[in-house]
Amino acid sequence: MSVEESIASLVDRFNRRVERTPAVREELDGLARTIAIRLTDGGSYSVDLDRARLSNLRTGRADGSDLTITTDVATFEGLLRKEIGPMKAIVTGKLKIEGSLEDKLLLRRLL
Repeated sequence: MSVEESIASLVDRFNRRVERTPAVREELDGLARTIAIRLTDGGSYSVDLDRARLSNLRTGRADGSDLTITTDVATFEGLLRKEIGPMKAIVTGKLKIEGSLEDKLLLRRLL
């Protein structure tokens, strides 16, 4: 599976979870954010969060992103497969997250 397909799968899984979980939908409703994913060895992608849904997956750098996730492809894939947790990846320097504290907390919902 390509990185773009992995991100598309993440977007789909996130949107299905939000549909099934009213509390998550309520928590995210009203937020509008642009999330950038920068893979140090695999390109850049961005996706929009609006009305508790992720959409508009695109390649390339996002100007003015609210949350930027920077990692390498292997760590990103490990996060998606739950082989490594976000906190461990941050502590070991394999994952960097830029954004406000509120936006960083979105990551727990995304992954």
